[in-house]
Amino acid sequence: MSLVIEGLNKHFENSEKATLNEIDLEIESGEFVCIVGASGCGKSTLLNLVAGLEKPTGGKILLDGEEVSGPGADRTVMFQEHGLFPWLNVIENVKFGMKLAGVPKEEQERKAMHYLEMVHLQDYKDYPIHQISGGMRQRTALARALTMDSKVLLMDEPFSALDKQTSNRLREELQRIWMETKKTILFITHSVEEAVYLGDRVVALSPDTGRIASIITIDIPRPRHVYSSEFVELRHKIMEQVRGEAV
Repeated sequence: MSLVIEGLNKHFENSEKATLNEIDLEIESGEFVCIVGASGCGKSTLLNLVAGLEKPTGGKILLDGEEVSGPGADRTVMFQEHGLFPWLNVIENVKFGMKLAGVPKEEQERKAMHYLEMVHLQDYKDYPIHQISGGMRQRTALARALTMDSKVLLMDEPFSALDKQTSNRLREELQRIWMETKKTILFITHSVEEAVYLGDRVVALSPDTGRIASIITIDIPRPRHVYSSEFVELRHKIMEQVRGEAV
């Protein structure tokens, strides 16, 4: 499986310049790719185009050779806001997508419990959403996304609204889950530290040109530790590059 982005352009009518300009990127099956850049560089726009939520001005996106023309079950999106239904409890929220897809009830139960255990929420399965913390809600949303078993998981700054301690814990959880599942992930973040911690590759976008400024391969062994000298050095290098692009 591969996700191929070829000559992708996006120009909004109310903007003088293109948000994205000639984006070329290929993501292999099982790869974790992080997109970073200053505010307004087009990170979320790129994810929305891959999700089929927006139409490109030019270029194309191919998933397994098939052109993306709209939303599909082969791509699952997890946004910054968890998007859970407050009238459903934890496990009912996790089952929701499978229910819509017509998955048999026994399989819904099995998969929901499997992924709730993976995010350490099995003991909270019957809790109403308003009774669990923000971090637990994001873990519920992650379990729901994983149950759909899509080819690609698209994550748009899913931890940015959380406090530092909670977001750090969820990064660790996501790293562990990815190491177990090898799910193909395209992850949008404004945090270079988060990108270096999670990604196989980090793609830096330029807000000035709407192009890819650089693609950095992260060769640090997993599980990663933010205080290792190798991690700090690479984080600093990418931060300087992103800061220079923003200036």
